[in-house]
Amino acid sequence: MESISLKDPLVQSYIYYSAVLAVKLLVVTVLTVRMRFKKKVFANEEDAKTTKNSKVKYDDPDVERVRRAHLNDLENIPAFWILAALYLTTAPAVAWAKLLFRVFTFGRIIHTVVYAVIPLPQPARGIAFGIPYLVNMYMGVQVIMHYVSAM
Repeated sequence: MESISLKDPLVQSYIYYSAVLAVKLLVVTVLTVRMRFKKKVFANEEDAKTTKNSKVKYDDPDVERVRRAHLNDLENIPAFWILAALYLTTAPAVAWAKLLFRVFTFGRIIHTVVYAVIPLPQPARGIAFGIPYLVNMYMGVQVIMHYVSAM
């Protein structure tokens, strides 16, 4: 097996899209905070005391929608980081792997937009969730198939 180098364009692509996804996670955190302040709804008493006329509430639909989008990212993006890194070790075709990284990243961004920023009716969110999910599944299966013969 060839060694993986930081000079490899595919590794650089993986790093780039991984950073975009990490920043996206941080942005969704800010979206949650913004929604809490807009609605004056907080999860902790000490936070509620910082803003006049605010309250502790755990079931505000707008806050919960953004939180669920964030949780969905936390369930799917780390899997991408692991699977895509493992996928790099299979010596995939560069153009195909870059396309997979792009599709996953843009799909996750679109998912947040249609779920938490401008909620759209189904199937928009399902498609925006499903395509990146299939990318992760594809990379995972490819890794398994690549290494099963070495066992």
